Amino acid sequence: MTALDPSLPKPGATRPRARARRLADREGVLGFLFLSPAVLYILALVAIPFGLAIAFSLADVTVGNTSLNFVGLANFRSILQSPQFRRALVNSVVITLVSQLLIIILANILAVVMAEKFRGKWLARMLIMLPWATPIALGTLGWLWLLDSKFSPIDWVLQNLNLIGATGILATRPHLNFLGREYWAMASVILVHVWRTLPLSTVILMAGLTSIPQDIVDQAAVDGASYLRTHFKVKIPMIFPIVLIALLFGIIFTFTDMAVVFVLTRGGPVYYTQVLPTWAYFKGIQGGALGEGAAVALFLFPVLLAVAIILLRVARRTEVT
Repeated sequence: MTALDPSLPKPGATRPRARARRLADREGVLGFLFLSPAVLYILALVAIPFGLAIAFSLADVTVGNTSLNFVGLANFRSILQSPQFRRALVNSVVITLVSQLLIIILANILAVVMAEKFRGKWLARMLIMLPWATPIALGTLGWLWLLDSKFSPIDWVLQNLNLIGATGILATRPHLNFLGREYWAMASVILVHVWRTLPLSTVILMAGLTSIPQDIVDQAAVDGASYLRTHFKVKIPMIFPIVLIALLFGIIFTFTDMAVVFVLTRGGPVYYTQVLPTWAYFKGIQGGALGEGAAVALFLFPVLLAVAIILLRVARRTEVT
C-alpha cells in the first residue's frame, strides 16, 4: 500500500467543508444570518420596551409598587384631565409644525445653493452638517449659554447696536430673558430644533435635486421657462415625494425629542414649554407614577403612525415616473 501525502487533506475532511459551502450558498440561510442581529436589536430595544409601556399604562404601577394590577384606562383618563398634559400635547404639535415649516423652506434654499458649483463648496457643506454631527445635548448646551438671561452674547450684540436697553430703539430691558418668558422660550425651542434638523433635510433635498435628469431642465430652458418657474413647476413636483420623506423624518425627530426642552427650559417657565416626551419623564420617572408616564408616552405612537401612513401614501401617489 502506498502512504498518503500528509500535506493533502483527508478524504473525510472535505465533507464538512462542502456542506458549509452548500449552506453558505443558500439564500435562506444567509438571509437569516444577516437579518438576525437586526431582529434581535429591534426586539431588545423596541419591542420589549414597547410591550412594557403598554403593560404599565394599563396598571397602577409606581416606583414604590411594581406589581402590575390591571386598572384599564384609568391612567389615560387621569392624564387627559391634566392641564399639563393638554399643554404638552399642544406644545408638541405647535413646535413640530412651525419648526418643520421653517426647515422645509430653508432646506429648499440651501439645497439649491449646495447643488450649484462654487469655490469653497466643501467647506460650506461641512459647516451645514456640523449641527447634525454634533451631539444634541452638547449642541443644546451651547444654545443654553447663548440664550442665558444675564450673559447672553445675543443681548450683548443687541445692546451694542443700541436696539435694546433703556435708551435702545426697542426700549426694552437690558436682557431679553429668552428662556424666562413663555413666548420667547417657545421661540427658542423652535429655533434650536430648526438648527438641529435643517442639515438632514438639506442633504435629502439636495440628493433629490441632483437626481433630476439634466435633459428635463434643459428642455424647460429651451421652452423659455425662467429659473423660478423651472424650480417650482418642474423640479419641486419631481422631488415632492422626497420632500415628504424629509418632512416625515423631521416630524419624527422633533415630535419625539426630549433633549432640547429638557436642557433649555425643563418645561418652564411653569409648564409652558412642556412637551410630551419631557412630561412623560417628569411624570413617570421623577414623579414616580410609571403607569401615567407610560400612558403619556404612548400618545406619541398613534399620532406618529397616522402621520407616517398619510405622508407615505401621499408620496406614493405623487411619485413621478
